[in-house]
Amino acid sequence: MIQLQNLSQSFDVLVVGAGAAGLYTALCLPETYSVGLITKDTISLSASDWAQGGIAAAMSPEDSPSLHVEDTIAAGAGLCNVEAVNFLAQKAPSCIQSLVGMGVAFDRQGEQLALTLEAAHSRRRVLHAADTTGKEVITTLTAQVLQRKNISILQQTLVLSLWLDSPKSRCQGISLIYEHRVIWLRAKAVVLATGGGGQVFAHTTNPAVSTGDGVAMSWRSGAVLRDLEFVQFHPTALTIPGANSFLISEAVRGEGAHLVDDLGRRFAFDYHPKGELASRDVVSRAIFTHLQNTAIDPTKANVWLDLRSIPADKIRHRFPNIIQACKRWGLDVFSEPIPVAPAAHYWMGGIVTDLMNRTSLPGLYAVGETASTGVHGANRLASNSLLECIVFGAQMANLELEDVDFGEQPSTESVFKLSTTDWNSQQEILAKLRKQLPRLVWQSAGICREQKSLETGIEQLEIWRSQFAELPLSKFLFNLPTAQIGSFDKETPHKQLFLWGETRNLLDIAYLILASALFRTESRGGHYRQDYLQTEKEWQVHTLVEKAKVWRSALLGSG
Repeated sequence: MIQLQNLSQSFDVLVVGAGAAGLYTALCLPETYSVGLITKDTISLSASDWAQGGIAAAMSPEDSPSLHVEDTIAAGAGLCNVEAVNFLAQKAPSCIQSLVGMGVAFDRQGEQLALTLEAAHSRRRVLHAADTTGKEVITTLTAQVLQRKNISILQQTLVLSLWLDSPKSRCQGISLIYEHRVIWLRAKAVVLATGGGGQVFAHTTNPAVSTGDGVAMSWRSGAVLRDLEFVQFHPTALTIPGANSFLISEAVRGEGAHLVDDLGRRFAFDYHPKGELASRDVVSRAIFTHLQNTAIDPTKANVWLDLRSIPADKIRHRFPNIIQACKRWGLDVFSEPIPVAPAAHYWMGGIVTDLMNRTSLPGLYAVGETASTGVHGANRLASNSLLECIVFGAQMANLELEDVDFGEQPSTESVFKLSTTDWNSQQEILAKLRKQLPRLVWQSAGICREQKSLETGIEQLEIWRSQFAELPLSKFLFNLPTAQIGSFDKETPHKQLFLWGETRNLLDIAYLILASALFRTESRGGHYRQDYLQTEKEWQVHTLVEKAKVWRSALLGSG
């Protein structure tokens, strides 16, 4: 770890985010590059760390990359980039071997890597480490990063914006909040690996850090974004008053668990022939629709995930984390079903990237959930997310940097002061926005959407964004000249600075999701419109966003 006084003001590469994508990217960059790895919490807290199910790769004799491609494209509902999917599936086995070589302890059956089945996969191809695969991967990658002398880690730091070279619109660094100061760091390349934006929804399986930071700041800087309306809702999140929406892995259903209603009936087959093993969007809508039709108050209701059809020894071996999490809330998975309901889980859209992770802004790259590589299309295939982080992170080994003359470092400084009363007043407004915003987005752009609620949501967001812009802290930071350092009193509430930055990003990505969802007048994958129920051929296109402009891509092929 490093402190500010020991921090060089420039790096060859800055990697923002320390989940699987950020860690693996940092490890794959040439060791001759000076790398700054930036995380707003600690290097062990990310959505990757929470990933339970596993990582997909065609590793068995009965499987092949071509079958992996077929399943991924089928799940993607016509919007996958076939070239990107082929690349992902072909590279998957070698990337798994790379992780094994680093020390990731995947479960085994004898000498062979153990493989399980998850929804919408035609073969058993999901590698796992019990039900804490993400944690195992993150722990291993973190240990590797800490050994690298070329990687400097800056923790508990919130990146505010991209630093663009105005004449060329080239990304040349970032601004960030660190220890009561806004500082500017230059780099020859910036890699965004900030994860998704699940915290914009009232119900999410994502950790508190998932506030869409990379997508929001890229949008503000003019990068092209894609398919922001496509959000995957995981069908089985633990639903107990007072408990976080803890994810109950899809692998549980893959191993034989049943979804039942209050009457004990396996209702999922009413909505799809595959029942519990249909794709996530289908199962989530099945639960949502069933509760709408049967529950007195659907917003507070749940269905049940019954593991009792799985042998007890297998449950103990495969799902120890789920057993313990349920036990903390007084649930015994061996004798009773688990109350579950859908929650926002994964964002298919993001910053448009190519196979080399390049965005539309020179010098800016994106990896993982922050990026829109095209591999997920309108609906991600289970356990392809960790894989995407590793496969595309590995591409950064090929990064060739331009020789950039940074010139002199910024030296001027502006000081922001505010009375305790004004800080408290500002805090109340921010806290209220942070509480109300996820409820609005859940109601307007949750599992099922329609025009009126989307339009009403956008109108409210515009009001909130105007209120936010009038805050004293907003006026100071919005008007802080590029490359000028900003300073706060030591008494300034550090949490409020972070709350301000995250709220700004959440307001922006809420607007982007709602505007994109309103634009697409059909239902497809993770986007379901109650007023446009059908999937339409003319909408087999990407939704593209750049600043205030929203438009369609060219019509895609049948793949």
